[in-house]
Amino acid sequence: MRPYLITAKPGRLNRAARWAARWALKTLALLVMAVLGAVVLTVRCARPVTNYLATRAAWLELWAASVTGIGPVGAAVGSGLTDEFVREFHRARTAPAGSPR
Repeated sequence: MRPYLITAKPGRLNRAARWAARWALKTLALLVMAVLGAVVLTVRCARPVTNYLATRAAWLELWAASVTGIGPVGAAVGSGLTDEFVREFHRARTAPAGSPR
């Protein structure tokens, strides 16, 4: 016979508290997942708008550069940032798992 069978079982309050804690944790996890899903959906839905605004801003900068005669600064800064992001992305992809960067 196993020793735990002859000991006292947890009382009703203890079992009810465990049940309530377990379901509270499950509910909290579901709430967190729903909030994160809503954030991801919002960001993904806003992406075409962001792309359109970035295209319009680049066009406006080129127009302003042609009118004023000053070179487009955003293109130089943007290309440098893009190159840095690409380098970082490839560095992260090719690094062995668990190695410090």
